[in-house]
Amino acid sequence: MAILLVSTAWLGRRRNHEWPRSTALIKEETKMSKYYVTCGSQHLIIVAESPEAAALRLLDELLGEHVWIYDDAGLTEQDRRDHLVLEALLHLGSRVEVSERGVGRCEAGSFGVPELLDHWDRLMTAISRLFIAAGLAPRRVFPAPQAGADSPLSRKSPR
Repeated sequence: MAILLVSTAWLGRRRNHEWPRSTALIKEETKMSKYYVTCGSQHLIIVAESPEAAALRLLDELLGEHVWIYDDAGLTEQDRRDHLVLEALLHLGSRVEVSERGVGRCEAGSFGVPELLDHWDRLMTAISRLFIAAGLAPRRVFPAPQAGADSPLSRKSPR
């Protein structure tokens, strides 16, 4: 949705209320929902485009430290997949539950970890190939938390 932002003083001076494009500031605004994402003992509150994007963000927060596996030429695709599966087994439950109402609900969606893991792996493989083709080092899919900020993941057990 595009919103036209013009000052009321400017509007008062314009008798015919024509809005020339050169003087009007157009701001593109994207409406995104706030999601509560839970998987095992991991929790995340995130603003995302969709419930699946929120679920993928939880995986990215947990697995972001393991992006190095996509830069290691000595690892096969199966080695990478096995590494991710082990990390998921150690830190995640079998499903990622997403809610717009609060923790412990799943009305926005419930996603299987194996399917999300496969999606994340394919996404990271593609991004890694793009970065390598461009001569850049591998990077996270989503922005990393700022230095000194707490991780958005809470490792507390659900109530």
